[in-house]
Amino acid sequence: MNQEIFINKAKTSGIIALDLLDYKPTTEIVELDIKDHLFMGMIVKEKEFKASIAEVDFSIYNEKAVGIICSTEAIIPPWAYMFLMEKLSLYAAYVDLNNAETILLDLWKRRLIYADLKHFKNQKVVVRANADHDPALYLLAAGLLKPLVKSLMYGEIGLPKVIFKT
Repeated sequence: MNQEIFINKAKTSGIIALDLLDYKPTTEIVELDIKDHLFMGMIVKEKEFKASIAEVDFSIYNEKAVGIICSTEAIIPPWAYMFLMEKLSLYAAYVDLNNAETILLDLWKRRLIYADLKHFKNQKVVVRANADHDPALYLLAAGLLKPLVKSLMYGEIGLPKVIFKT
C-alpha cells in the first residue's frame, strides 16, 4: 500500500506571524461631548459651564479612555479643556481631544511602539492581513520590524507578499 506523506510547507517555512489584533487595546473608549455643557449648546459661559460640569458623576469614566469632542461649531476656550481634564484625571485611564475612532488608533499604535518585539529578531516575519485594520498600523509595524527581521512579509504564512529580504 502506497502511503502519501503530506508536508505542511507553511509550518516548515520558518515564517512567524505578527497579528496586529494581539496589540489592540482592550480599554473601553467613550466620548464626552462638551456641547451638553454649553449654554444653548453653543456658548461657553464660565459660571454655567462649571456648574454643569460639577453635576457630572465622573466615576462613570473610571479606567476608560475618554475622547473629548464638541458636536457643534462652538468655540471652546482652552481653560474649559483644562477644567475637564482636572475632573477626568481622577478616573480616566486616558484622555484626549479626539473622537473614539482616533483614540483607538492612537492607543493601538502606542501599544505597538512599546511592545517587546525582540523575539522577531533575525526571523522571517509576516504581518497578518486584515482589511479592517487602519493602514497606519501596517506602516508602523513595518517601521518597527525593519531593523529587527531577516525578511518582512504581508498576508498569511502560506501565501505572503514579500516586502523586503536582507
